[in-house]
Amino acid sequence: MWLPLLGLLIGIGIGSALAVPIPGIYVKYLSVAVLAALDSAFGGIKAILEEKFDGTILLTGFFTNALLAALLAYLGDRLGVDLYLAAVFVFGVRLFQNLAFIRRELFAAWLRKRRFSSAGGEKNG
Repeated sequence: MWLPLLGLLIGIGIGSALAVPIPGIYVKYLSVAVLAALDSAFGGIKAILEEKFDGTILLTGFFTNALLAALLAYLGDRLGVDLYLAAVFVFGVRLFQNLAFIRRELFAAWLRKRRFSSAGGEKNG
């Protein structure tokens, strides 16, 4: 379970350390790509906690979401409408829902472990 989280943290560290200038015309595309990546990462962590993880679903979901979001951003640029905001909204909502689930599951696991140890499940000494 910690491997995807470690990969996410390493990726954030590398991305923060490298100063790569992004032209302004690509900012919309980059924003939806980052949200698609975060949505997939948190969805993968949620699937691990639910014991339903499948790497193929994670990868196909990532590329499908990124492609659809980029297509929306491109189509919106061509029409003169900010359609990329639809992808930003959907990914944002899903991101917070997945994060809330992960937080609840980790907190519940911590409480179970704490109750087990305080109920005499472990012997100290």
